[in-house]
Amino acid sequence: MKNRLYFNNLDNLENIKEELFNSIKEEKKYIGYYNLPKQDISSILEYADSFDRKIKNIVVFGIGGSSLGAKAIYSFLKPIKDMKRRLLFFESTDPLNISELIKEIDMDKTHFIVISKSGRTVETISVFKYIYAKNQKSDSYTIITDKGSNLDRFAKSIGSKLFYIPSTVGGRFSVLSAVGLVPLALCGIDIKALLKGAKKIKKSFFEDGEIKSILLNKAIFYAKNHEQYSINTLFAYSEGLKYFTEWYVQLWGESLGKIQKNSILNIGLTPIGLIGSKDQHSFLQLIMEGKRDKSVTFIKIKEHKPTLKIPDITLPHLEALDILNGIEFGDLINMQCDSIIEALLNEKEIPTDEVIIPRVDEKSIGELIYYYELLTSLVGHLLNIDTYNQNGVEAGKIILKEKLAKLKR
Repeated sequence: MKNRLYFNNLDNLENIKEELFNSIKEEKKYIGYYNLPKQDISSILEYADSFDRKIKNIVVFGIGGSSLGAKAIYSFLKPIKDMKRRLLFFESTDPLNISELIKEIDMDKTHFIVISKSGRTVETISVFKYIYAKNQKSDSYTIITDKGSNLDRFAKSIGSKLFYIPSTVGGRFSVLSAVGLVPLALCGIDIKALLKGAKKIKKSFFEDGEIKSILLNKAIFYAKNHEQYSINTLFAYSEGLKYFTEWYVQLWGESLGKIQKNSILNIGLTPIGLIGSKDQHSFLQLIMEGKRDKSVTFIKIKEHKPTLKIPDITLPHLEALDILNGIEFGDLINMQCDSIIEALLNEKEIPTDEVIIPRVDEKSIGELIYYYELLTSLVGHLLNIDTYNQNGVEAGKIILKEKLAKLKR
């Protein structure tokens, strides 16, 4: 993985970089996601190896951090891997969505995974209850939750398989824990390679590799200029990264939209996820000629597979587009990306950088996941916020539960 920054005003910041790096090294001691790349995954691998072969669908009950990470990785890898099983997600209480998904699955060939760190997630438990009323066989379910939660107690009471989320790992940083690894392993994804990619970024950052300098520079630029460039746009040039951009939006938004410590100041960087070349024909106009309040990160894949070429044929009245003939689609989409980057750099007022993934595989997406988790933590520290809480989300949950309680009175 490579990252090229086209930012200005990053000189004479060595003291800030050293202080920031030391703070993150200290934080690593009590924030659990930092250490997930080196975890023991033998129990997950054994479970996946012994899994019932008649099962063709893995269905996850989860929302936000309990689903988006696994969904991002599965969707990225699905076009190039022969998956053992389909991975589906119940993420909404929308009755139309629930009905549509139920039509897609054969209950006898489906295993359900219930994921809730607290065990109290309304969306997750409500849909789980709906399915559980139809199928109460304990071996149809795997539960992933915090140790000691009410969901943990429920799983033990019915004898379902249990995996625990480390207590120091927050939901939106949990994709490299059992939350993501269990469903992915059951679908045949190489979770060892996934963690190997994350480990490579971790080593490069904490052992003074190339990623350390890049991440520190990038985080400092975002924090230093957060008032002017308050919108962070991720422009991914691969349809397979669609759900990665959704994962990024949750990670960035829920982590960085906060009230500053010892202050009443509301602060934050607004995330937007886009897909090229499709969104070149819509949102790009706003970036190019709209208000100068956006930074843009482009993600592209160096080696595209399968290799598909545009046929060497001439279409009547469309001869001008014979310049496309013989070009590989992978080269075309990267040329489109490069052209937009060049156009933005000509504008000079739009902070731009470029992330290059080697290929579509587990190691590459593992690198990208851990890179963005680190970047989020670095920016959060510089903004002087609590990156790992989500009081704004909790406020809405409390009101919802009060409304539900009134219905029962």
